[in-house]
Amino acid sequence: MAKRFHRRSIRLKGYDYTLAGAYYVTVCTEGRLHQFGEVKDDEMVVNAFGAVVQRCWDAIPEHMPMAVLDEFIVMPNHVHGILVITDRQAVSPPVGAGNFPPLPGVKPEPADPTPEDPDMPRKRPIAVMVKNSLGHIMQTFKAAVSRQVYKDGLLPRGTPVSQRNYYEHIIRNDAEWMRIADYIHDNPTNWKGDRFNK
Repeated sequence: MAKRFHRRSIRLKGYDYTLAGAYYVTVCTEGRLHQFGEVKDDEMVVNAFGAVVQRCWDAIPEHMPMAVLDEFIVMPNHVHGILVITDRQAVSPPVGAGNFPPLPGVKPEPADPTPEDPDMPRKRPIAVMVKNSLGHIMQTFKAAVSRQVYKDGLLPRGTPVSQRNYYEHIIRNDAEWMRIADYIHDNPTNWKGDRFNK
């Protein structure tokens, strides 16, 4: 009998991911294959697959009106983004950074907001997603990308597009928001030394 492996949950235990606030998310391709394009001269050049990912991300607020999008980048084998859940449909008070974009031109102290390893083993299966939660939004985004790439013939139907899980980080204050936004924006420039560039 084949062994069953489960990825370790990287969600914060007991945290309500329907709460209004800002979240930093990372989604990796299955096997971290370079599917979305390539970095040339410190600029990300998306291919047809990467363009689908960008369109599906941009369409999130059309389907999830409580979601507001901030900095986002499609990289060869992953995406990074900041997603804000507003209080339009939440009853709880906001958490984390205020619901406004980073101030242009402000350079906070350097930090390394790179995610934990999304490949870590999981202790239990992913739970059913709560409607309008961060998990529901990300599940819907990933499913939309899969449907579109199958429809466009970019991958054979049923081929995994992304890793089963995704990384998230609750953004706690505006300085952290700006550091993460800068990290996302500068990802193509720093691609040669990026931990995902394998």
